[in-house]
Amino acid sequence: MAADKDPSVRDLNTMAILKYYPLSVLVTIDRHEWYAHPQIYSRNDNTGFWTAKPAIPPDSMLISSRLHSDITQTNSIPVSATRNYVPGELEHDNCNGKWEDDCIKKQSIDHKALEGSCTDDVKNVSKKRHRGDSTCSEGSILSNGNIDEYKEPVLRQTPSSENNDLSVKMAVSATNASLAEQVIQPALVMFEVHVPPSCMLDGVHSQHFFGTGVIIYHSEIIGLAVVDRNTVAVSVSDVILSFAAFPLEIPGEVVFLHPLHNYAIVAYDPSGLGAGATNVQAATLLPEPALRRGESVHLVGLSRSLQITSRKSTVTNPCAALNIASADCPRYRAINMEVIELDTDFGSTFSGVLTDGQGRVQALWSSFSAQLKYGCNSLEDHQFVRGIPIYAISLVLDKILSGAAGPSLLINGMKRPMPLVRILEVELYPTLLSKARSFGLSDIWIAALAKKDPIRKQVLRVKGCWAGSNAEIHLEQGDMILAINKVPVTCFRDIENACQELDRLNDSDGKLKITIFRQGQEIELLVGTDVRDGNGSTCMVNWCGSVIQDPHSAVRALGFLPEEGHGVYLARWCHGSPVHRYGLYALQWIVEVNGKLTPDLETFLNVVEGLEHGEFVRVKTVHLNGKPRVLTLKQDLHYWPTWELKFDPDTATWRRRMIKSLNSTT
Repeated sequence: MAADKDPSVRDLNTMAILKYYPLSVLVTIDRHEWYAHPQIYSRNDNTGFWTAKPAIPPDSMLISSRLHSDITQTNSIPVSATRNYVPGELEHDNCNGKWEDDCIKKQSIDHKALEGSCTDDVKNVSKKRHRGDSTCSEGSILSNGNIDEYKEPVLRQTPSSENNDLSVKMAVSATNASLAEQVIQPALVMFEVHVPPSCMLDGVHSQHFFGTGVIIYHSEIIGLAVVDRNTVAVSVSDVILSFAAFPLEIPGEVVFLHPLHNYAIVAYDPSGLGAGATNVQAATLLPEPALRRGESVHLVGLSRSLQITSRKSTVTNPCAALNIASADCPRYRAINMEVIELDTDFGSTFSGVLTDGQGRVQALWSSFSAQLKYGCNSLEDHQFVRGIPIYAISLVLDKILSGAAGPSLLINGMKRPMPLVRILEVELYPTLLSKARSFGLSDIWIAALAKKDPIRKQVLRVKGCWAGSNAEIHLEQGDMILAINKVPVTCFRDIENACQELDRLNDSDGKLKITIFRQGQEIELLVGTDVRDGNGSTCMVNWCGSVIQDPHSAVRALGFLPEEGHGVYLARWCHGSPVHRYGLYALQWIVEVNGKLTPDLETFLNVVEGLEHGEFVRVKTVHLNGKPRVLTLKQDLHYWPTWELKFDPDTATWRRRMIKSLNSTT
């Protein structure tokens, strides 16, 4: 009895109980090859090395189904999805595992804090999720169809009696909701995203993300949902979709990442919904007319427990220019965007959609990621929410459904051409016309720009050009963009429309005739544009325990690439690896290996493929701040083999290829 009164003894007893408490999990083995085959390691006492052998025979049906099957299990979830989640605010978890990017300690570039209209709200990030009172409204649930121009037969299956009872219960519970809630609920979906720790590309800052998206297309053969890129940051992701209209989880595949705007499109297989397909519908999009200041909208989204939450808000600014500074470790950030601001919302972690009173989607209420600087050197991650007008998303959706003139991608067993996006790879920011007058802009141009847009009363200026872009050799920092093809330009959408017009002209050379104001003079230039796909980074190499890739857009947006050639970019490194032991950290370009230039990933692979186990390698690097460095490391192919991970659009899978190991070379 005395032992029971001892707190330490009680703690030990509790720990013993927890230690042997059984835990059941579901493990998904899918068709991607982000992870190597299971292996069993045993120590050789004679040599001191740990040797590996396959844990599953090579001819096992388990491996063959993972490598060659195009059918993904739709009723299983990852191990991490079995955690006990507490319903509440939607937060983007930040769990980086053992991989390190060494961003804060090794970064010496001075970054600016978040500027513009978002600054005040981001500084006062609220961690509490507020719930608004739902407005009661009588009336029947409206049917949500697809875009009229591309109607396909919607999947109709006869539900069982249990599913009928479930639908009735859902309809009864929806009677206390507003009309907008009832209409949009069948289109809302919760995203659970897991990034494999071995291939965290493009500076992604976390392994786990959650967020609310909306279904924008649903038919018998394909379903498309859209969500912000702070939820789906990279295409190398395990995506699980949970539907508000039916209790079911199915996997999704990332099919489009917009290079500038903060949204991603994810495809899913409607046949995986089974009888629940009758409950899931696509939202009705309302791209026009654009929202105006003072208009009322319904902010609707999902909690972590898939409970629909909404409130009525008022638009305070329908065209707030977004200005997010580069993070210490370059990662995706939205640029050249105008977003929607509301008077009240549910805090900085709540995402969803903005609808009118009839439940038609006017904007995607999206989460944005930024870093704010506190004190001398401290940078902290913050997120905030703003609205993205739905017209930008509807344009890309139209191209996907109508058959865009782009590379084909296998989606649900059918190849579909995906759209290409023509952009001007220049970061812009608005300046008031009153400030532009102080810089010497003539009264004629002031009057022309004010007449073109009496609301904004601004002119766009160049903040910087992306390194390696076609615009880099023509535009300079501080240039004012006055007109394109003699038509005054006042906002980001004007430039996007001009780029889209080039695509409509078959004989176009891809150049814009731009009138700029530079150092007191008006100059006309022919500036080239760039065409990008929505795949993101599709190839990486793991060499000596580091993740090597081509410089992604966030790195190029810094405006600098090494003179020796673009080089390959070292994105991350692993503890205990050769690059860790010898000090080859992240945020650097590798421009030479043993005196041989490595301007791109293919050349880098050809060079390192000839390196042997235990060989000392001389590496020349250039840091993001431009400082060169030369170091030597010893290659270890026993524990740290060289392998490549590449996306195959013909099979829509990521394939792993062993480049060189201690015992084999393929």
